[in-house]
Amino acid sequence: MSARTTPTPRPLVALFTAGYLAPYLLPTVVGRLDSGLPLTATQSGAVGSALLLSSASAGLLLASRVHRLGPRALARLGLALAVVGYGGAALTGWLPAVVGGAMVGGFGSGTATAVAATLIAGRPDPHRTTTLGLLGVSALAGAVYLTVPHLGPGHGLPLAAIALTALAVWPLTGRLGTARPAPRRRPDGHPATGLPQRRAGLVLAGTLLCWSLAQNSLWGVSGRIGLTQAHLSEVTVGAVFAVALGAGLVGVVLAGALGPRLGLAVPIGGGTAVIGACVAVSAAATDLVTFAAGEIAWNALYPIVLSYVIGLAASLDGGGRWAVLVGSASSLGTAAGPVTGGALAAGFGFPGMGLVLAGGLFVVAVPMTVVALRVGRASVPVVPVEVGGEKQGAYEAATAA
Repeated sequence: MSARTTPTPRPLVALFTAGYLAPYLLPTVVGRLDSGLPLTATQSGAVGSALLLSSASAGLLLASRVHRLGPRALARLGLALAVVGYGGAALTGWLPAVVGGAMVGGFGSGTATAVAATLIAGRPDPHRTTTLGLLGVSALAGAVYLTVPHLGPGHGLPLAAIALTALAVWPLTGRLGTARPAPRRRPDGHPATGLPQRRAGLVLAGTLLCWSLAQNSLWGVSGRIGLTQAHLSEVTVGAVFAVALGAGLVGVVLAGALGPRLGLAVPIGGGTAVIGACVAVSAAATDLVTFAAGEIAWNALYPIVLSYVIGLAASLDGGGRWAVLVGSASSLGTAAGPVTGGALAAGFGFPGMGLVLAGGLFVVAVPMTVVALRVGRASVPVVPVEVGGEKQGAYEAATAA
């Protein structure tokens, strides 16, 4: 495929970053809503969930329509909605406008993510592009977490950061490809209809929903664990989270350096099982060392596993539909995570919540591994991949049609 019809990595990575930034900043968005607006902590969490549900609905609506409607036009629409929605919510203190703006912005984020996921799936190196996107959003989110507390209180700053990111990315959409992929054909030569590898895609979507639910159930109450159970100060908890974000960046770089060299089953299945153990350790922490170890190890592994899962979803369908649907399922799990974590903590305590979440992750690791084994059996020789300024060897996964 020519360079004219294949999007270059830079605008695609930028679009991915703009789409994923809102979920990455959700803790500070939610935390500042109840400090600057007449909302309880529960109501602020509900606004955050509404934002993510709006984002997921965009993915579900657009999963099979990106190429039909045009990736460039959809990307610009999504970014425009993000600018207007988040920007409007940041500039007003009127609660209905803030909630409405967050939902409009969420739909814009979901639209941008759907376009990025669809185009990434059509590239010969979806894992590398996904890894670069995760690196970009992790670095930007880390910068926001470190900067925003020094700029003053209020709900508007993190929302403005998301809006400004979307505005900065909008000019790059002119370099997105507009060509539609060649239609799939059955062995008899007739056009194929419906989603390919339907069973594997449904299993992956369902398990990733549960996977994201478990991750964000812990993330939603991690601050409370550090403050009330580990008896740490707010400054210390914040420092642990900052180090954990740095560990996430290291994890993304490591995932990019490895590429699919380990296959898909080991990083997805084994990584999920190790994450489950980290969740249990973090939830049971009663001191700084245990709390920091669990949080940092978990945040280092999370983007590694996520990059492989997104790459696996992309390999199920070159048209990108499964990548979008699986990403939307992940957003649904993310949206329900804080509520679920709070309910489990109230019912079983933090250590009991950790055991339940860890058990759930151990269970979903099995079907995720099965799908990875089925899809990632074949591979091609090592090709150079640029990571962090150096060329690293990486395998490209070859998948069945």
